[in-house]
Amino acid sequence: MVFKVSRVETSPIDGQKPGTSGLRKKVKVFKQPHYLHNFVQATFNALSADKVRGATLVVSGDGRYYSKDAIQIIIKMAAANGVRGVWIGQNGLLSTPAVSAVIRERVDANGSKASGGFILTASHNPGGPNEDFGIKYNMENGGPAPEGITDKIYENTKTITEYFIAEDLPDVDISSIGVTSFGGPEGQFDVDVFDSASDYVKLMKSIFDFQSIQKLVTSPKFTLCYDALHGVGGAYANRIFVEELGAQESSLINCTPKEDFGGGHPDPNLTYAKELVARMGLDKSKPQSDPPEFGAAADGDADRNMILGKRFFVTPSDSVAIIAANAVEAIPYFSSGLKGVARSMPTSAALDVVAKHLNLKFFEVPTGWKFFGNLMDAGMCSVCGEESFGTGSDHIREKDGIWAVLAWLSILAFKNKNNLDGKDLVTVEHIVRQHWATFGRHYYTRYDYENVDAGAAKELMANLVKLQSSLPDVNKIVEGIRSDVSEVVEADEFEYKDPVDGSISKHQGIRYLFKDGSRLVFRLSGTGSEGATIRLYIEQYEKDSSKIGRESSEALAPLVEVALKLSKMQEFTGRSAPTVIT
Repeated sequence: MVFKVSRVETSPIDGQKPGTSGLRKKVKVFKQPHYLHNFVQATFNALSADKVRGATLVVSGDGRYYSKDAIQIIIKMAAANGVRGVWIGQNGLLSTPAVSAVIRERVDANGSKASGGFILTASHNPGGPNEDFGIKYNMENGGPAPEGITDKIYENTKTITEYFIAEDLPDVDISSIGVTSFGGPEGQFDVDVFDSASDYVKLMKSIFDFQSIQKLVTSPKFTLCYDALHGVGGAYANRIFVEELGAQESSLINCTPKEDFGGGHPDPNLTYAKELVARMGLDKSKPQSDPPEFGAAADGDADRNMILGKRFFVTPSDSVAIIAANAVEAIPYFSSGLKGVARSMPTSAALDVVAKHLNLKFFEVPTGWKFFGNLMDAGMCSVCGEESFGTGSDHIREKDGIWAVLAWLSILAFKNKNNLDGKDLVTVEHIVRQHWATFGRHYYTRYDYENVDAGAAKELMANLVKLQSSLPDVNKIVEGIRSDVSEVVEADEFEYKDPVDGSISKHQGIRYLFKDGSRLVFRLSGTGSEGATIRLYIEQYEKDSSKIGRESSEALAPLVEVALKLSKMQEFTGRSAPTVIT
């Protein structure tokens, strides 16, 4: 049969502006007539013709509710828009880092490579009929579409009058591997369903020394626990940790991908990864006699990670700094040196200190992985990370949760290569404390105020900007709140000029920088699907080695008080406490 192309009349739908990670809304919004169709057509129309007609696209995601329906719609629309082939991970599952790897690395039986892809995910947001869905487009470098493209997509959604779809194309069985071919007005159209894990596993094996990690993982002295939070990470966990590295199957928890993530919140932090946190001995109410040596969790689409030691939490800001400090000796991929390192602006300055020590190029960028991607495409950055549990390198153009876990296992394997017989293991906690002793410690916390009235949030931010016009006044206020806090030496709204393409990103967060290296940062976040989220980042730098072992909350208390009173948080938002403290 030859499928027919239908032209369907439509009209613009408000609010289809993609954020830093695509378009995220409630499932019921996406299910409205024409909603998904409009956005997909607007995306096709924003791309140059050669990236659509005759091209090959990847379409997969984290398996959340509504993904299976969305995949069939996108297949039919791709066919109607002249796409030549669509690649789909089995059951529609591909982690976000795996999509990036597949776009960059995979070649099909015809010798074709992909020119981009749709990722169906709302990342760490919950899934299910009443929860969130999302879609984003990644380019041929495997990274998220740049602002030039996402702005064009949004403009197109405001003027769209029609979309194209092959309505008579039958649904494709995405549960079984193989190629299904159809005839269309412009020739053959193929849908290639392939194994979700093999391309990604092959890439990981080219980066890390799996043999040395296997020695560590199979040592009777070492135990680990990996929690996929019922996200797509589960599609990779068994293959990598059990089959390749020899871990016990019992060390994997919540590794069956589910449409609703088992009813949980697939966000790898101390609040939501409850089972892992308890197993690692970090839940005071559930003491464990002998927790595993190493624990890690992933979010829904497996691009984020949380790293834990026995009764010990590693902050994401420390994690990227420690990976950078140890990468060259512990990870074969980096053996010839790092090209540079980068962090997002709200992330602590722990990485800056490492970069200075190792004489590395260093970049501070706005939040959004595409800024790292630009640096990597230009050969300027090897390792990067952000405080929101995202860590990665230039092997792909997305953050990569399993990569971060393998990086930590590599460092542990390297530090323990002579200890696996009789001596005590060098633990995660040892590695972190040794790092602090060498580089100083950045005490760090983040307060999230979720679903705040958008108007109130804007007023709070405007007031913080207004205060910055006079530092002497700011310091008077600070002095009045806490006399034991260092003085503010610089205050601004963060602005970034991209060294690669010269583009300028303004209003990227409000900063107060203190003389002793401490910082306060305030940001409005765009990743929630309702209301505004105010994020407050508080960081105290401590070089004195006698003071690096304090409780984080105690070390940060003075700065926290300054931040809340300076911003008039309760006055503007009516909130006496944050929704989440990280």
